[in-house]
Amino acid sequence: MSIDKKELVKRVSKRLSKGSGTVEEILDATLEEIYESLKQGDSVFLRNFGTFYVRTGRECWVFKFNPSQRLRQAFGWSSTHNPKS
Repeated sequence: MSIDKKELVKRVSKRLSKGSGTVEEILDATLEEIYESLKQGDSVFLRNFGTFYVRTGRECWVFKFNPSQRLRQAFGWSSTHNPKS
């Protein structure tokens, strides 16, 4: 299963008891700011979610995402290795 933007807006609207038009406008503005930051070569850090960044290659830009520890834990893995586990 996957959710699209319309479903995401619906869920956030319900969670915040806000109109879907308002939530969609905020989501669109947030995404535009992320896009613009990445295009300028800046990374975007979202606490408890992760960091989006780009790296330049020889002939292209490479899009990267580094998940936060909270997101890693949600999927049962961590970036740190504990040999006693």
